[in-house]
Amino acid sequence: MSLTSADIERIANLARLELKPIESERMLAQINGFFDLVEKMRAVDTTGLEPLAHPVASFKDISLRLREDRVSEPNNRDANQRSAPVVEHGLFLVPKVIE
Repeated sequence: MSLTSADIERIANLARLELKPIESERMLAQINGFFDLVEKMRAVDTTGLEPLAHPVASFKDISLRLREDRVSEPNNRDANQRSAPVVEHGLFLVPKVIE
């Protein structure tokens, strides 16, 4: 898949960007380069390979060090919400911005 200059113009318009011709050409080259890289990665046969949890796991047996899941900070909700203009049932109330 590769984009054309018209595609770049449309994307820039949708993003509300004004691109100079040289910027548009550079963007076209960068995006097409990205698509080329994606196509190369998709061409690799990964059938039968297990996904890795960590890249090092491919050559070294590792176990992830996970911390204990416990509460370490006190509940300061009331103090934190004291400066809010409107709070209801422990939630900040804000004006509706999307109709």
